[in-house]
Amino acid sequence: MDLKILSLATDKTTDKLQEFLQTLKTDDLTDLLQSRAVKGRAVGAFLRAIFKGSPCSEEDGALRRFKIYSCCIQLVESGDLQQEVASEIIGLLMLEVHHFPGPLLVELASEFVGAIREDSLANGKSLELLPIILTALATKKEVLTCGKGDLNGEEHKRQLIDSLCSVRWAQRYVIQLTSMFKDVRLTTEEMDLVVAKVLAMFSKLNLQEIPPLVYQLLVLSSKGSRRSVLDGIITFFNELDKQHSKEQSSDELLELVTAPADELYHVEGTIILHIVFAIKLDCELGRELLKHIKAGQQGDPSKCLCPFSIALLLSLTRVQRFEEQVFDLLKTLVIKSFKDLQLLQGSKFLQTLIPQRTCVSSMILEVVKNSVHSWDHVTQGLIEFGFILMDSYGPKKILDGKAVEIGSSLFKMTNQHACKLGANILLETFKIHEMIRQEILEQVLNRVVTRTSSPINHFLDLLSDIVMYAPLILQSCSKVAETFDYLSFLPLPTVQGLLKAIQPLLKVSMSMRDALILVLRKAMFASQLDARKSAVAGFLLLLKNFKVLGSLSSSQCSQSIGVTQVHVDVHSRYNSVANETFCLEIIDSLKRCLGQQADVRLMLYEGFYDVLRRNSRLANSIMQTLFSQLKLFYEPEPDLLPPLKLGACVLTQGSQVFLQEPLDHLLSCIQHCLAWYKSRVIPLQPGDEREEEEEELYHELDDMLESITMRMIKSELEDFELDKSADFSQSTGVGIKNNICACLIMGVCEVLIEYNFSISNFSKSKFEEILSLFMCYKKFSDILNEKAGKGKTKMTTKTNDSLLSMKFVSDLLTALFRDSAQSHEEALSVLRSSSEFMQYAVDVALQKVQQLIRKGHVSGPDGQNPDKIFQNLCDITRVLLWRYTSIPTSVEESGKKEKGKSISLLCLEGLQKTFSAMQQFYQPKMQQFLRALDVIGTEEEGEEAGVTVTQRATFQIRQFQRSLLNLLNSEEEDFNSKEALLLIMILSTLSRLLEPTSPQFVQVLSWTSKICKEHSQEDASFCKSLMNLFFSLHVLYKSPVTLLRDLSQDIHGQLGDIDQDVDIEKTNHYAMVNLRTAAPTVCLLVLSQAEKVLEEVDWLITKIKGSVNQETLSEEMAPEAASSRAVPPNLLIEKAIIMQLGTLVTFFHELVQTALPSGSCVDTLLKDLSKIYSTLTAFVKYYLQVCQSSRGIPNTVEKLVKLSGSHLTPMCYSFISYVQNKRTNNPKCTEKEKAASAGTIMAKVLRETKPIPNLVFAIEQYEKFLIQLSKKSKVNLMQHMKLSTSRDFKIKGNILDMVLREDEDENEEGTAPAHTEQDREPAKKKRKICLS
Repeated sequence: MDLKILSLATDKTTDKLQEFLQTLKTDDLTDLLQSRAVKGRAVGAFLRAIFKGSPCSEEDGALRRFKIYSCCIQLVESGDLQQEVASEIIGLLMLEVHHFPGPLLVELASEFVGAIREDSLANGKSLELLPIILTALATKKEVLTCGKGDLNGEEHKRQLIDSLCSVRWAQRYVIQLTSMFKDVRLTTEEMDLVVAKVLAMFSKLNLQEIPPLVYQLLVLSSKGSRRSVLDGIITFFNELDKQHSKEQSSDELLELVTAPADELYHVEGTIILHIVFAIKLDCELGRELLKHIKAGQQGDPSKCLCPFSIALLLSLTRVQRFEEQVFDLLKTLVIKSFKDLQLLQGSKFLQTLIPQRTCVSSMILEVVKNSVHSWDHVTQGLIEFGFILMDSYGPKKILDGKAVEIGSSLFKMTNQHACKLGANILLETFKIHEMIRQEILEQVLNRVVTRTSSPINHFLDLLSDIVMYAPLILQSCSKVAETFDYLSFLPLPTVQGLLKAIQPLLKVSMSMRDALILVLRKAMFASQLDARKSAVAGFLLLLKNFKVLGSLSSSQCSQSIGVTQVHVDVHSRYNSVANETFCLEIIDSLKRCLGQQADVRLMLYEGFYDVLRRNSRLANSIMQTLFSQLKLFYEPEPDLLPPLKLGACVLTQGSQVFLQEPLDHLLSCIQHCLAWYKSRVIPLQPGDEREEEEEELYHELDDMLESITMRMIKSELEDFELDKSADFSQSTGVGIKNNICACLIMGVCEVLIEYNFSISNFSKSKFEEILSLFMCYKKFSDILNEKAGKGKTKMTTKTNDSLLSMKFVSDLLTALFRDSAQSHEEALSVLRSSSEFMQYAVDVALQKVQQLIRKGHVSGPDGQNPDKIFQNLCDITRVLLWRYTSIPTSVEESGKKEKGKSISLLCLEGLQKTFSAMQQFYQPKMQQFLRALDVIGTEEEGEEAGVTVTQRATFQIRQFQRSLLNLLNSEEEDFNSKEALLLIMILSTLSRLLEPTSPQFVQVLSWTSKICKEHSQEDASFCKSLMNLFFSLHVLYKSPVTLLRDLSQDIHGQLGDIDQDVDIEKTNHYAMVNLRTAAPTVCLLVLSQAEKVLEEVDWLITKIKGSVNQETLSEEMAPEAASSRAVPPNLLIEKAIIMQLGTLVTFFHELVQTALPSGSCVDTLLKDLSKIYSTLTAFVKYYLQVCQSSRGIPNTVEKLVKLSGSHLTPMCYSFISYVQNKRTNNPKCTEKEKAASAGTIMAKVLRETKPIPNLVFAIEQYEKFLIQLSKKSKVNLMQHMKLSTSRDFKIKGNILDMVLREDEDENEEGTAPAHTEQDREPAKKKRKICLS
């Protein structure tokens, strides 16, 4: 039978074939087809023959074809056929589909949908046929009558796709079905349906099945719905990551149940590669991704921003077209995230409305952590982004050798956080990825070497962290050794930072150490001074860090840079004897520096003490060197005055005079080394172990210092050839020399004071010598101050840092103010009798703290050791606090009336500086610091641990509150403005330590409010600082709008109304607002606070606008989710905004009626009025956006518009008239002012009048959008707005004529030159009239 069909098919006509096929039953035909297909015998030819004899033009033929198609589909799905046979059958079926009539195509497609619904497909091979069927169906333009109604082919196709997407897909067919749709022409709605269905299937698949599905989905996205595809993929993996991290944190055993982390991150990595590949082929997909991320920033960023999407963006940077755009976007995201965080932290109002969200920085660091799972395509982007952040947001300016940030505090904080994030990205990437370590290190070193003019501290800190992490890995790195070649050309701070950073490497790499020594030896003989200083810095660092056998342990030395920095014990690799030889060679090299410039010698003297402390075995060699140097300037004759050859310390070359030998620093170095040796080395060495030579050296040094002390006391001004009549001017050589000598003497006196105190053992005679030395110091100090006062400019000598060490200052203050031991009383009474000496001691302490704030370290021993500085700061603060609280300023000043500040006031200034220094440098140690200030040490250890920082800070705050109250309650003439300001600054610093949610914080706020309400002070600076404190506390408790309204009423009452006929009832909410402080002090303060509130409201409006956009998008993607949500999510925020704006309108309502003085208050008020109208306009625009949905306008918005129309707009126009009248009624200009250039006058006029048109424009914009909103909402919002009649920008002819006549009269009276000047004037005057 089958052979007959095949033979008939060869005929030219098909009549016989058709007749024969009609005689056969369909089942026989299908059985025959099945047997041939299973046996694999020429099934293609047989099928072609059947199709030839079954034309679709005849109903029987079409039905036969339909049955054959159904049979073939079952055969292919049965799995009984060979692969080639199945493919051949499907290929033939595809070719014949377009011949089918429409109804049969619908039925055929419906069978497929049914098979998918019932999961009856065995292998899904036949699905290749479905897109051809759907495409063929779509071409049928005629109406097809089927079971589902009369629809054309396209509509049937739409229904079938709808049905297909509504049935459940078996897991094994998801990829095939998705792939199938790429061959079907889909409309936008159909595309959205398909994409939504495929995305919904993600959660039902195994992780390993998702990458191929995503690939098919991306191919499909070329037809449209790109944003939906990307959004779906990002949302899915965002949820998966969150779920995974939650499970990991809750129970580690859950990892056995859920997918392990490795698998998840490998899958994510593969999908990122797929997306980036798709973007390379379809740039529109990349643009949609960037649009999607940008749009998400306006609303809730966490919906589109997550570790997965950030990794995707970083991977996208490998596509050159998008590289710059992606990095710019990432930078914007980081900065915006930090700004939002700062804004939220600084406002309780915002914290209650907006929940705290994950910061972008933590997401990026999460990406770094996840990149260990073969995310090589992400790591390059991470490195580039890390360096971009550090380059863009690192410190930009150097001032006095220190990096300085420019801009507002918010701007600075944001930049610092961004720069720190860049460093963290690079450090963590360095730790995880071995392959790119070399690249990171090279780029860091390149920046260190090439950026000589800009600050590079952030790169040096990163380098230090890198080296600390992996010194053993980096020891073979050639790039570090190459960098040494540039040391001679780098600035000194860079060299010091670089050497300190790579110091652990030098301990583990002999070759690197040798390379450095070679470079340093060359630099020692360089012609540039900085190169020689760099050599000294390098050699001193080596001496500090190469331990010689027998030296004290680093714990005894309490060295800040020690062996502990390297994770392994490396000293076993080198012989300590070899180290000693090496160190002695370096000291020999350094001895050559003693013949060089003063700066080089100074570095040496400042560094020797640290070397000695680290390597006590080098003490003899160092002390011998210093002793030999001192002998060059020491007068050995015991009766010769003065004891030092000061003339030899100063060098004169032609007309230039400069310091040759910093003798005071030399003596200081000797004194500290001697004191350290006596206290640390001698007690640990038995007498028989000490060498006689050493003993003699130390005795001789002691004798020399003793002799210098006695002779310095005996020396008069004339002995130094420096009496009051001497020349101290900076313009002559003699004057400069005398200045240098005077400074040296003062330094020597300070060194001797410290030396004698250290050996005094509270001996009265020694303390008398100390006082005599101080009197000698004071003589020279007074002369220099007196001469500097007479000169036009202050002398540099006043800024010289004291040579007293911070430890000594701490001990001296403790002895002077807190030592109550009976045995010490007699000796201490000598020093206590001199108030000048006590004042000097506090002054030096203050100077040390200022130096710490300015430079980050202090001069003298342990000046670079943070732990030692912290301890000294604690001791100094404790003493100053006790002195100030025990003897208040009022008591002290009533007893003595001396020139300058009292000791108590100096103590208070010192306290203010120490508290701010602590917050700047030791924030983590604040608990320890506050505990150190507690005078009573009776607390138990357990009790002490339970006391919080807030509780301890509150205790200190109360002391200063009492002091301020006493000051405010004193007589008016006794009020010390300087003291009050310092107290406010201290309270402000301490209040930052309080937890804003604690009752202690509320108490401090209430107390500050009470002070502002009950005390009236006319001191503007005090009022400003107190109100600033009040506002800074208030914003952390609640929004300050009601406070602003009350203050504006007080200002209005104090200054009067713009209409002089109106009597104002004075309110007295805050007594601090009085006639003297109301303007400009309080007025400018409240306006700046109002600006901040407006900034917060603007931020909120932007947020809710963005969330509305996000909702609109999600509604388009999932309409059913939108309909299920009844309550608008932004309702709470909208209410809060309306409350804020309403109260601000009443605040401005008061101020615009106030008779403010011309100048900054008026200008600022006009600018802020423009801002509130801009904010109101933005809010109206938001409701225009919202009105597009079914929501109307709340009543509260109507009330707000009514309030602005009745209370603000009319008053604004009155205020404009008031300002303009005030300016035109100004008295006539003086002759001098008339002589000023016309350009300057014009610039001033423009500056003063510019805010007015800006305000008018802002009001009109507001009214314009109100009209639009009224039309859209069908609510007449304009009924409350009155059109202005006070504005008239026409040229008033009569006034113009009058002014021109006046000009002509003036011209006739003027001289000839005046005529030529006036010829150009009328045009400008006309313009001025037009403006008004």
